[in-house]
Amino acid sequence: MKPTPAYTRGAALPAILAQRIAIIDGAMGTMIQRYKLGEADFRHEGLKDHPKDLKGNNDLLVLTRPDVIAEIHGQYLAAGADLIETNTFGATSIAQEDYGLAHLAREMNVAAARLARAEADRHSTPDKPRFVAGALGPTPRTASISPDVNDPGARNVTFDQLRDAYKEQAQGLLEGGVDLFLVETIFDTLNAKAAIFALDELMEETGERVPVIISGTVTDASGRILSGQTVGAFWHSVRHARPLAIGLNCALGAALMRPYIEELSRLADDTYISCYPNAGLPNPMSDTGFDETPEVTGGLMEEFAKSGFLNIVGGCCGTTPDHIAAIARRVSTYRPRHRNDPLLSHLVAQAA
Repeated sequence: MKPTPAYTRGAALPAILAQRIAIIDGAMGTMIQRYKLGEADFRHEGLKDHPKDLKGNNDLLVLTRPDVIAEIHGQYLAAGADLIETNTFGATSIAQEDYGLAHLAREMNVAAARLARAEADRHSTPDKPRFVAGALGPTPRTASISPDVNDPGARNVTFDQLRDAYKEQAQGLLEGGVDLFLVETIFDTLNAKAAIFALDELMEETGERVPVIISGTVTDASGRILSGQTVGAFWHSVRHARPLAIGLNCALGAALMRPYIEELSRLADDTYISCYPNAGLPNPMSDTGFDETPEVTGGLMEEFAKSGFLNIVGGCCGTTPDHIAAIARRVSTYRPRHRNDPLLSHLVAQAA
């Protein structure tokens, strides 16, 4: 196997992950809910007469309420995040079709990346650079599972459609200035493979080579993602992409995620490990919609760090800047997980 080409963006990140546990931000949706936005906030002049309801299309806010998104990014950076995700979880043309806004997908991604880039640059210092991760979500469609219980062979999306949508998204993110790509909340490995294929194509065409992080989600106590793979099978299905990090996010919360992140940490010994779980299980009576307080989540992540599982850690649904600050504080005294990686060690040396 040939070594991964030198990164043209995010080149300092491998060396940082070898030296300390890096912090990624928390939930965007949880924070947006605090602003109590109405339908008007999801519209600008060009969408004034759009026939579909747009409230809840949080990706659209990078165009209609960029001030809100920038402020949330700033809060996570102030809490200690090294990496912030673009507000683009559902900003593919496939996902935006539900709102009749597929034609705005690329514009959303460019705008989202520029917003995050500006905030990251504003908070960066020579001893603590900040990085922007271009977030590619799973889309609301699955290439592996039939949407019709009466027709197991039926599909509502093809691999090529997914690849094209992801490539358009990645083009916008790259234009807007991201440092790396994050293929996240993967419930169908075939969808993820389409994203990986699109990223490889884009980097080949542009000459850019940026780090890629891949993060799956275990959907139940069986330890499998929705399309049926175990954590180990998931890793072996995507390791050809030579990601900078592989990990798990969302889903069960840290307490129930522990055996799966431990297994992934053991199996994927030649790459870094990321983990950003929900704040426990859903709880509609909670202010955030989830059970765990910042100290509870921070304590669980500290135990993961102490056990040697982590290189990147943060939060998903239900987490806030207070959760991220608690996590950053609790893991700061622990060494990062060691990676055995002869093929990629030159990247650390190059960036050091």
